[in-house]
Amino acid sequence: MKIRLDKILSSNGYGSRRDVKSILRRGTFTINGTVCCDASAMADPENDVFALDGEKIRILTTVYLMLNKPSGVITSTDDPNHRTVMDLLGSPWSGMELFPVGRLDLDTEGLLVITNDGPLTHRLTSPKTGVDKTYYARLRDPVDEELLADYQKRFLEGITFHDGYKCLRAKLDRAGNETDGMFLTIQEGKYHQVKKMFISIGNEVSYLKRVSMGNLLLDPLLAPGSYRELTTEEIMTLRARESGNNSEYN
Repeated sequence: MKIRLDKILSSNGYGSRRDVKSILRRGTFTINGTVCCDASAMADPENDVFALDGEKIRILTTVYLMLNKPSGVITSTDDPNHRTVMDLLGSPWSGMELFPVGRLDLDTEGLLVITNDGPLTHRLTSPKTGVDKTYYARLRDPVDEELLADYQKRFLEGITFHDGYKCLRAKLDRAGNETDGMFLTIQEGKYHQVKKMFISIGNEVSYLKRVSMGNLLLDPLLAPGSYRELTTEEIMTLRARESGNNSEYN
């Protein structure tokens, strides 16, 4: 599909449409080997070949990034008081109109997908689609086997908050041999939900990290604050309809 050239370049981090016009006036931008100075020219971002100053440039129509969110940054596109996850991105991503999929609390770390794919974002975040989100939670109080069984039963039944809201069924497992470490899998994302769920059963979260969404796992090589593009296989995993509908507890 052909799109205006200024829209293609501005959405790929080359600045505003005014900035794009300045670039084109230099006469060093080509489409399929032909110089183009017209910002209103129509081009196919998926099939045409673009180059600037003799160097081929990569044009993206959809972007999928995996970020290992660190503590202390807001999951938002803009915030007047805190750094946001978007502030962690470098060029060309920082110049694109991207947004995070769902949210993680200020002090929560871990897997965050950043994209410009609206339909995928809706599918991944809507409780109706049943996409699993798994968190590693370190608890204030250690949990023995008897207490773990009680926790598991209550999470499967659905935790009810003091305001009367009842959470969807959730799955709880011990993290290895840790007495205070748990993996909690939920299919919704209410404000402070994981923390509130543990408070409701008499414990408290001291550290929280999201480790997976659907079948997408956080890359263990990504340091907090680091990011990378998703692989083709990982994108397919996120797009697969069945990725969130294979829960053991449904």
